[in-house]
Amino acid sequence: MTRVAAIDCGTNSIRLLVADVDPRTGSLTDLDRRMTIVRLGQGVDRTGRLAPEALERTFAACRDYARVIKELGAETVRFVATSASRDAENRDAFVSGVLGILGVEPEVITGDQEAEFSFTGATRSLAGRSDLATPYLVVDIGGGSTEFVVGDEHARAARSVDIGCVRLTERHAPDSPATPAQIAAIGADIEAALDLAAETVPIGDAGTLVGLAGSVTTVAGIALGLDAYDSERIHHAVVSYEQVEEITTMLLGSTHDERAAIGVMHPGRVDVIQAGALVLLTIMRRTGAREVVVSEHDILDGIAYKAAEGWF
Repeated sequence: MTRVAAIDCGTNSIRLLVADVDPRTGSLTDLDRRMTIVRLGQGVDRTGRLAPEALERTFAACRDYARVIKELGAETVRFVATSASRDAENRDAFVSGVLGILGVEPEVITGDQEAEFSFTGATRSLAGRSDLATPYLVVDIGGGSTEFVVGDEHARAARSVDIGCVRLTERHAPDSPATPAQIAAIGADIEAALDLAAETVPIGDAGTLVGLAGSVTTVAGIALGLDAYDSERIHHAVVSYEQVEEITTMLLGSTHDERAAIGVMHPGRVDVIQAGALVLLTIMRRTGAREVVVSEHDILDGIAYKAAEGWF
């Protein structure tokens, strides 16, 4: 067993997983898993730079994570940074700050690498499920980008496109509730991005749609009628197209306060969940998927697996 600390720093959140991993069997045992909404990508789509306050929020979370990693004695630490830090002109300030706090340099991965890690994390726990048809289409709806990966045991095709809940919200719908014109603008961006994804990934040929990340898990929690977030019940829940459509319509017509009152809603997701849900609904409509299998295991688990296997 190898004790690994994996950190995934995205556009909206930064997450930590400390786990014992057996590379031979593929088993992964959580020791600590946590998330902090830091909104690192605040304003990046507009300015091209990471905001000072966003960097400080992220560094504060890193200091907390450094303490946990030290207490649990992780042998290997890997910090993966995704969409926002790829796009920013001042990413050197981000890199040097993380290195100073955690002692490791952020590995700013490509969109294709991000997709590969997401696929590995999401599908290893589905291995052997006779009720799920293959190939899988794994969609990871992040803050700045969405990854599409098709594969069976391994990823066969992947594409990352710039539609994420933070990026789309800041670009088109900073107010709440979103107007019909704003919703139409978000929808047009999503459709254009799906055209790009389909050039590389056969998104309509998959047997099972697997959805990852906070927008998807929040929609699942609402569909399950949960009063509070429950990762065990959400993990591998199956949500129908009709449920996603109903929930997305509700979210698009709601005010900020109405969304904040939803029991499973993380406070840091209240203002971006409308766009995230619309991305999920549009993907399901475009691919013809009648349901989505929701996974709590995603890129974070993939980073841990790959680190234990010496992939980095």
